[in-house]
Amino acid sequence: MGDPHVLDTVPLQTRFLDHADHYARWSGLAIGIEVARQLLTIESGDITTPLVLAVTAFGLCAVAGVLIGDALTLRPQEAVRTASLAPRLVRDHVPPRMTPLLLLEAGSLLALLVMGAVTASSSSDRTGGAGRAMEVVCDGVRSSVGPWPGLYYSGPMFGALAVATPACVWALRRIAFGPGDHQQRRDRAWAIVGAWGLLVSCQVLLVVLTFLVALIDGPCAGPLGAVTVMVTCPLGVLSVFTLGWSLLTVVAPRAVDDGVTGEGSGEDE
Repeated sequence: MGDPHVLDTVPLQTRFLDHADHYARWSGLAIGIEVARQLLTIESGDITTPLVLAVTAFGLCAVAGVLIGDALTLRPQEAVRTASLAPRLVRDHVPPRMTPLLLLEAGSLLALLVMGAVTASSSSDRTGGAGRAMEVVCDGVRSSVGPWPGLYYSGPMFGALAVATPACVWALRRIAFGPGDHQQRRDRAWAIVGAWGLLVSCQVLLVVLTFLVALIDGPCAGPLGAVTVMVTCPLGVLSVFTLGWSLLTVVAPRAVDDGVTGEGSGEDE
């Protein structure tokens, strides 16, 4: 008769590995919340810098947790496999409605960050930093509007997108062309899209709030300010919706629906 400790340990290890992706995703969110909380307490010349760092760190931790969880996902072991002649595409495994919406949101985020970087003042403000405010002329008087999402604030956001986006695209291609049944590939792909959407949505919401605070509280924003407010307000509402969807998708991919049909239930290679 074998060692009873060995018999008890093997099922426990198997159960842990079966749910390792869940633990990694949830741990990524928990670590991201704690890191963001710590970053919010750092001393800074303004409140915007800790917010930018906290939001960026939270999004990156969420993406890292999902990617680590996907790497730990066990390949299903089946005695019989069937081969499918239909070519696999990444778009067949991602949310068909939310993915274009998140891509549109990411494009809008990049446009806002570029606009903020171009219009930000290159001279130092009262806190001693450049790229934090925008200079405007109101009734012949030059003044500053800020905080403004210039390169000082948008740099970490650009960096986070530059790191997370290629990593998520690579993981999605790995899922689409790798082994596993349709449901498993769907869950893994949706979790990755949700994590990337969480990063994008958090950043969009922060940038929109930064624009609104600067333009509404500023002395004179001009026509550019009026147009920016009209454009960013709907984008802010959209980011709140996608933020909630992305968070729920990371926590439990099967709890959300996006009009996807349950096709390809068998395992193929």
